[in-house]
Amino acid sequence: MPREIITLACTDCKRRSYTSTRNKRKGGERLELKKYCRFERKHTVHREVK
Repeated sequence: MPREIITLACTDCKRRSYTSTRNKRKGGERLELKKYCRFERKHTVHREVK
């Protein structure tokens, strides 16, 4: 399977609220996406966690 499921956590409240997939073969640095955090009620940066 070339893709793996990752979890995204909010950088402000540290809660894990999103999942995404990424290519295993193209590893690299941790993924960062700007997503809506329902606990903070605003858009924040969400970072990949293990």
